[in-house]
Amino acid sequence: MTIHTDIRDGETRPLHQDKGAAPEVLYVPRYTGVQRVNHWITAILFTLLTLSGLAMFSPYLFSLTGLFGGGQATRAIHPWFGVALAVSFVFLFVRFWKLNIPNKDDVEWSKKIGDVVTNREDRLPELGKYNAGQKMVFWGQTGLIAVMLVSGLMIWNTYFGGLTTIETQRWALLAHSLAAVVAIAIIVVHIYAGIWVRGTGRAMVRGTVTGGWAYRHHRKWFRQIAGGLARRGPVDKRGS
Repeated sequence: MTIHTDIRDGETRPLHQDKGAAPEVLYVPRYTGVQRVNHWITAILFTLLTLSGLAMFSPYLFSLTGLFGGGQATRAIHPWFGVALAVSFVFLFVRFWKLNIPNKDDVEWSKKIGDVVTNREDRLPELGKYNAGQKMVFWGQTGLIAVMLVSGLMIWNTYFGGLTTIETQRWALLAHSLAAVVAIAIIVVHIYAGIWVRGTGRAMVRGTVTGGWAYRHHRKWFRQIAGGLARRGPVDKRGS
């Protein structure tokens, strides 16, 4: 049984229901294959940057350089991971920035953060594709990656060492380190939220979420892509 829709971030793709034991579960397309690949490339690069950066951040973590062939190799490859991350993130930014523009629903959602933590979705406003927390992650990482890129280039002595003074490089190193610590903290929260909200991981693995998940967490977005299906179709609203 196939139910067609014309809207999915400007793309056409069918909604589909799997036949089987009741209740039938509606699967809603949330991310394309290209978007998921872009996300995972960015995630892998961020992980490599974190490990190589921590290896140089403290002597207690120097053993991590073994993952990259030693201290000199780690020092040489870390900046290239950063450049690759910046390029990959630019593609993510271009794809998703419009969907992450804050609106009045985000203000109302933020005021009811207690209900968010206690899973009282019935008290929350209907949301589009992303909530205020997800938007803060997006814009926070956008700014932090920009800071890390610029400061990283300023302390990349192999190519740009002669363009800045020692004092400037020291301030750039401080900014780079602080931005990295905050970015890592944000990603830890991002990963935890993805695990905490059951069914979220499926979106970035298979590209779809259940109708119940979409109805429970992003009802306005669900209505946009499914039209009146949420009101008249056999939708599993348990959020599983």
